[in-house]
Amino acid sequence: MTGKFVVIFTLVAALIVGGAIYYLQVYAYYRELAYHPGDVTLVLRATGQPEEISVADYRAIDADSSPLRYRACFTVTATPDAIDRTYEPYGGPEPLTGPGWFDCYDAGRITEALETGEARAFLARKNIEYGVDRVIAIFRNGRAYAWHQLNKCGELDYAGNPVGEACPPREER
Repeated sequence: MTGKFVVIFTLVAALIVGGAIYYLQVYAYYRELAYHPGDVTLVLRATGQPEEISVADYRAIDADSSPLRYRACFTVTATPDAIDRTYEPYGGPEPLTGPGWFDCYDAGRITEALETGEARAFLARKNIEYGVDRVIAIFRNGRAYAWHQLNKCGELDYAGNPVGEACPPREER
């Protein structure tokens, strides 16, 4: 009889822990963000500096637990041709998946659109946190999606490798 109680206790404990881990990963740390002027920028080709762009229908989420949890969906008001001429493209964009409940953002669809040329990726801000860039993918119809992605310095640093002189010094917290 004692064996049954041990098994039942173990199963119940495993279900509780599993449910807690799932909740913490998918819901607990995320918060929805309100739009503030300056939230959406693109880096100018001419100066290398970020410039605020006009957007509508902004929805975004972020979490303090990781610099890579930022996701946003919005519409840009500038024409795709003007954006192509003016702002810095981003090489090697890799949209990161977001939680399923944030339904305006679909990393698979964004990746497919980037591969087919239906969307183009642009640098929104370099080193928004050390080794992390903000990237925006803009579709021809003006819909746009943003996420944070590790840059080369971030990939080296977070893997525990020396970053070298090409990377900026990391600020101590």
